[in-house]
Amino acid sequence: MGLSETFVATLGGWIEVFMRRSMRNFILYARQNGLSMTQVAAMFQIHRKGISNVSDIGDELGITNPAASQLLERLVLQGLVVRTEDPNDRRLKQIALSKQGEVVLQESIHARQKWLEDLAERISPEEQEQVIAALNILIERVGQLEDMPAPDS
Repeated sequence: MGLSETFVATLGGWIEVFMRRSMRNFILYARQNGLSMTQVAAMFQIHRKGISNVSDIGDELGITNPAASQLLERLVLQGLVVRTEDPNDRRLKQIALSKQGEVVLQESIHARQKWLEDLAERISPEEQEQVIAALNILIERVGQLEDMPAPDS
């Protein structure tokens, strides 16, 4: 196996471990708080956009407006989002995270990343410096990929 193949295989191994560990803690947190992954995804969507509407959330999640409306109703009942009238069109509803929703979202992020803190305790300062340098190279190179035009399909 050549260096490039070894590099790709090693990155693939790291991604697998990273995703498995991160998602396990994230899913456990969601379950403990009575949330589905779709509800959590909706909350992240609302957090990113600020104020959203039902169709924005439905489009982002790939679900129908009635399904998005039901999902949001459950979040409203749990006190995680608030629904208000659009001041420009009273027929439309604006959806925003409540203070409790923001707290739950931040806790979910911490739950997802907690294992990284545990990992950091097991890596020497010298190794941490090496990992930081390598990850900064990867971050920079990925940024360069994103700047490239998409290949013609």
